[in-house]
Amino acid sequence: MFKSIFISNRGEIACRIIKSAKKLGIRTIAAYSNADRNALHVQMAEDAVYLGPSEAAQSYLDIAKVVQAARDSNADAVHPGYGFLAENAEFAMALDDAGIAFIGPRPHAIQVMGDKIESKKLAAEAGVSTVPGYMGEIASADEAVEIARGIGYPVMIKASAGGGGKGMRVAASDEETREGFRVSKSEAANAFGDDRIFIEKFVVRPRHIEIQVLGDSYGNIIYLNERECSIQRRNQKVVEEAPSPFLDAATRRAMGEQAVALAKAVNYQSAGTVEFIVDAERNFYFLEMNTRLQVEHPVTELTTGIDLVDQMIKIAAGERLEISQDDIGISGWAIESRIYAEDPYRDFLPSIGRLVRYAPPPESKSGERVVRNDTGVFEGGEISIHYDPMISKLCAWAPDRERAIEAMRQSLDEYEIEGIGHNIPFLSAVMDHSDYQCGTATTAFIDEAFPDGFSGADHPEQVVRDLAASAAAMHAIAESRRSRISGRISNSARLSPEKCVVSIKEKDFKLELAADGEGFAAGLNDGSALRVVGDWRPGRRRATFSVDGRQYHLHVRQMPLGFGIYYRGANMEFLVRTPRQAELGRHMAAKRRLDSSMSLRCPMPGLVTLIEVSEGDKVRKGQALCTIEAMKMENILRAEREAVVAKILVAPKQSLAVDQVIMEFE
Repeated sequence: MFKSIFISNRGEIACRIIKSAKKLGIRTIAAYSNADRNALHVQMAEDAVYLGPSEAAQSYLDIAKVVQAARDSNADAVHPGYGFLAENAEFAMALDDAGIAFIGPRPHAIQVMGDKIESKKLAAEAGVSTVPGYMGEIASADEAVEIARGIGYPVMIKASAGGGGKGMRVAASDEETREGFRVSKSEAANAFGDDRIFIEKFVVRPRHIEIQVLGDSYGNIIYLNERECSIQRRNQKVVEEAPSPFLDAATRRAMGEQAVALAKAVNYQSAGTVEFIVDAERNFYFLEMNTRLQVEHPVTELTTGIDLVDQMIKIAAGERLEISQDDIGISGWAIESRIYAEDPYRDFLPSIGRLVRYAPPPESKSGERVVRNDTGVFEGGEISIHYDPMISKLCAWAPDRERAIEAMRQSLDEYEIEGIGHNIPFLSAVMDHSDYQCGTATTAFIDEAFPDGFSGADHPEQVVRDLAASAAAMHAIAESRRSRISGRISNSARLSPEKCVVSIKEKDFKLELAADGEGFAAGLNDGSALRVVGDWRPGRRRATFSVDGRQYHLHVRQMPLGFGIYYRGANMEFLVRTPRQAELGRHMAAKRRLDSSMSLRCPMPGLVTLIEVSEGDKVRKGQALCTIEAMKMENILRAEREAVVAKILVAPKQSLAVDQVIMEFE
């Protein structure tokens, strides 16, 4: 067994590898760039080696630097995690030449499977079902259009060396094919150093289901069932689960056997994943093979009891698999939600900054529920523009899917993040959506569930009424504190009934509160009565309220005239006023919104990679204006209406701040 392992990665996956290595008694060595000097993975490892500047190309992606760092630290082996150099055959060969073990498959398997064009050819030869498409290199946008027409729209434009949603676009017209070809080539070149593109048929409303495989150096290869990853935004997975609610036993077995056949065709050694798309009739088609550990591997670990990182290390050390196909079962149900630093209210644009507050739900393990949070950040740390915006991977396991969903819902309720934008409201909305709960969601879920973009969850009238009553109760508690009465209302304390109006948007709830030793009796103007009991105290960010026995875990923000309450995908602002204040408030003019239609502003920090128009150009609604790269993804900014470009204020390769003006219109 290895005595020391160098981890050529960062963030949560580096922390994850460190945990398994330490269980095996192996010394761990972290790698870090300028941006990661104080990162969590650096703190967790026994040793750490500096690689270079924050830009990945000059640190984590620099093969010579990484190999030299591993050599200097006297590492026996290198674990690449995922991303960066994890699927780089040149890196694996450089480690071989240096006499350092690579914890992953052999270079040949990486090379063949990493080339999406060649891998599809090999898959077809191995008897694996493949998607119709053009597997040759495509030289120009005109050729791409010709090929797309031949296949038939819609098509998927993909980078041959791609992964993680980068270098991937769906096109339904000639114009979209031209644009997608250009953007995919650019993203692929920046992310992978390889701009080759291929095109295949886009299967409408598919399920994205993948098979985990594990192979040793003695020819033993098994599959560890499937994961479903259909909830995606920008072709990037957001929610994953194991097993799939869609597969039956026969399809699972057929997919597993084909995945093993493909792995055997390249003498696969290590953990790997064979990805498929599955149509409504459970016909499945090979997409690609990822020759590395997947982001979503925890759900497989939770449902099989197998530590995949542990297995990868042992296989790389020359050990045989101690498990056979007959040993693999399915225990319960697991769901993973990827917590990202992004703004779901602004088309999931990346968000950066300091984690002013970071308090994930406590991890726990029992026979009825498991909560796991793989993370690489901490309170006070920075989310950098230079790397992937993932904050953590929140996982929940339970004996069945219904209880696993409920465990995830409660865990998301408990998650606290402040200082940056994050996608927890969206994830909560997914868990509450009927299509997800019924197991019918496809890769089209986000577009279909939120056709106009995500603007927050809509809760039933009863929930809004209960939260209004909770806001009134918090107001009463705060008033008692301001009146120098103890914030905790004792059994002997009795406050006189208080009338108030709780408003949210155009809706008013008129309540009369009467406090007692346990909570409040809330009478509404429609004659109904609610029993409100909660644990909130002034200054707290979290609160749990029971309203007539219905429990709510709330995130609370005090405002001058009320409370901002976040609950399961909805950010709501409740004004709590006296009847007279509410009456006067109706006469106040609404605040006018700033007209930003005469300029294009940068929606997130990023780098200008392309300006598509010139001063004096007349642009139409939806036309591409410029491309901004942020966190290794390219974002096309488009015109919101017809206009004439009056002035362009930025240039390619220029770094921009949030809301910086890019161009002005007339």
